[in-house]
Parts: sequence; structure tokens; C-alpha cells
Amino acid sequence: MKAGELVVAETALAVIERDAAARATRRLMEQAREALPPELAYLADGLMAEAIVKAVEFSRHSVSETTEKIYADDWNAFRAWCAERKAPALPAHPVVVASYLSERSEKMGRSGLRLILAAIAFYHRRSGHPWTSADPTISTVMRSILRKQQRPVRPAAALASDEIIKLLRVCTPKKKGAEPSLADLRDRALLLTCFAGGLRRSELVALDVEDLKITHDGIKLKIRRSKGDQEGEGAVVLIGSGSRPETCPVKAMRDWLKASAITYGPVFRRLTAAGAIEGRLTGNGVWRVLRRRAAQAELTVEEGERLSPHGMRAGYITEAYLNGALDEQVMAHARQKSIETTRRYRNRAKTVAASPTKLLNL
Repeated sequence: MKAGELVVAETALAVIERDAAARATRRLMEQAREALPPELAYLADGLMAEAIVKAVEFSRHSVSETTEKIYADDWNAFRAWCAERKAPALPAHPVVVASYLSERSEKMGRSGLRLILAAIAFYHRRSGHPWTSADPTISTVMRSILRKQQRPVRPAAALASDEIIKLLRVCTPKKKGAEPSLADLRDRALLLTCFAGGLRRSELVALDVEDLKITHDGIKLKIRRSKGDQEGEGAVVLIGSGSRPETCPVKAMRDWLKASAITYGPVFRRLTAAGAIEGRLTGNGVWRVLRRRAAQAELTVEEGERLSPHGMRAGYITEAYLNGALDEQVMAHARQKSIETTRRYRNRAKTVAASPTKLLNL
């Protein structure tokens, strides 16, 4: 490209970026006006305009990008439904919301319906409209819907050490003396890090090499942001070395990073069928890895439970309790802020370990 052409290209790019910034500012101004009651709308064009726009910008980042995308999908679907029926979506009357939930309940379960309510509440709060899903009209309809559906909750099956070892065995070449593939090495490191770290899959895939500090004794993980840490304060998770090479999280991580030659950026990445390394693995990618390895290991879960990456976190916590871990130890490692959440896992561990049939003279 000639010098003159380069200048023209750079100028065109600058114009595009300036126009994009201007459009973003206009959108923020529109949101600022929507957030104000009619009698105060003039403030969005006065001396307070800049401060109001900044407040709107901060409000846009009150939840994680992933959560906001999920909310946006549900909100856009709700708005489209309202537009077709010429009903106001913002603010939305409780009868309109209850009617929408009733219609969606034919194809959606309780978690999906609750997510819709969360999305509607989020966009109302962002726009400054007082709104609550606890309105009697909405709560009454929701209770009736859930009672009619009668769909049992299927918790994630806890995958403890025994199940993890079964999964690790299929991450090893069948032919004696053969070298493990990149997929084998990645999946071993992924499974052991998720389990030993008690990590959520979102935390697992968010790890960068810069977040790891590997020593002979273990791995120090820096969790920059998680489900229970929307403010981004961060946390540190320590994973100790295993007692056996084939199940050691530290060795598995070293082997994966060495074979993949990954020295910066995402730790866990997508792999093509030919073994080429691509971009960051997603949360759904973790689920696909687990499902594929479980099928290879012929690993099944009990009826009424489901196979899920969360099962590795649940398995770690349950097994820790079975081996005498204290509440404060589990809460610190799993980064749980509510003792009630921790106790649910503890009660699950007690159920596993203390069946009353052991008291019978059989």
C-alpha cells in the first residue's frame, strides 16, 4: 500500500471509530433520558448530562458480560412479544408479565422462567422504573405454574475422586508406550484443576497463564472474577500436589502447558480434530469435554441426577466433608459467601456417609 493510500485508510478508520463512539454516546443519552422521570428529563440535556451518562455507563456493568448477554436475549424476546400484542414492555404491568410467563411455561421450566423475571427486573432497574417480581399477580401465577409443571429438580451428580480417576483413565493412550495426544493432556489438566480447585466452569475457562504460579508443592490460581464476586475483588485458590503422578494436578498442568507451548493467554483452549490449538475454551466446551470423556469411560449417574461440570465442584466439596474438612476450610477454598450453601453440601455428605442401615444388625 502506498503512503497516500495508507493515510486515506487511516483517516477512514478514524472516521468510523469516531462515528461508532458518537452512536454509543447517543445510546447512553437515550438510556439516561429513559432513566429519569418525565419531569426531570431536562437534566439529561443540561449541566448534569455528563454525570448522568457516566452513571448509566456504570449501571451497564453492574453484572458480568455473560449475565448481561443472557438477560439481553430474554429481554429482547419479551419486548418483541409485547410489541406484537401492543403491550408496554417498559414499564411492564404485572398482568403483562404474568401473561408472558404463562405462555412461556408451555416450553420452559422453572429456571428459565426465573431467568426471564431476573432479566425484566434488571432492565427496569437500569431504566429507573420501580418494579418487583414479588408483585402478588406475578408471584401467584408463578406458584401455580410451578405446581402444575411438577418437574423434579435434577441436581448435578457429585463426581468425587473415584469418578475423576475413571475419567482420567480414558485420557491415556490405549496403546502401551504411545504418547498422549494434546486432547488427552488438556483434558487431564482440565478435569484435575476443576476438581481439585473446586472451580466453577466459568472460573476454569477464564484462567490465563498469567493467573498461574506453579511450584513443586502446588499451583496458586488467581481467580479474577466469579459468580459470587461480581465486584471483581478476586481470590486465590491453592491446589496441592497429588500423591501419585497419574492423578497429580500439578504434573497434569505442567504436561499440558509444555506440550501445547502455551506461555501466555488462555490456559484451556479449543482443539481441532487434527490437534490444532485455537482460542479460549468456553463453558459449553467444558461440558462437551466432560460428556465425551464420561461416554468413553462408560460413567453414568444415578437416576434423578444429571451429568454436569458443576458435579466436579460438588464432588470436591462433598468428599472434603467426608474426610473431615471444616466449614471454614470448605468456604474459603470454594469461595462460598453463604454458610447455608456450604451446609447443603455438608448435609449431602452426611447422607452419603451415615445411612441408618448401618445401625441394623445385618
